[in-house]
Amino acid sequence: MTLYNVLCLFGVPSIILTFILYLFRRISDSDRKMRAVEKGIQALLRSQMITDFNHYGEKGYAPIYARENFENCWQNYHQLGANGVMDDIHGRFMDLPTSRNEP
Repeated sequence: MTLYNVLCLFGVPSIILTFILYLFRRISDSDRKMRAVEKGIQALLRSQMITDFNHYGEKGYAPIYARENFENCWQNYHQLGANGVMDDIHGRFMDLPTSRNEP
C-alpha cells in the first residue's frame, strides 16, 4: 500500500470527521451562549418592569411615556418566554391612571 492509499483510507476521513466535530462544538457553544444572553436580557427586562411598577405604583399613576416604555419591555419580555407573575404586574401597571388627577 502506498502512502497515498493510507492517507485516503485514514487521513482524509479523520480530517473531515475532526472538522465536523469542530463545527458541531462551535454551534453548540454558540447556542448555549445565545440562551444565556436571552435569559440575561429577560432578567434585566423583569427587573426594569418591577422597578417601574414599584415607582409608579407609589405615585399612584403612570404617565403615558412610562406606560409605553413598560409595554415595550413587557412585549419583548413576553417573546422571551414570560411567566404569569409578570403578566399580573403588567395588567396592574396598565390599570394605573395616566395622571395624578385621573380617578
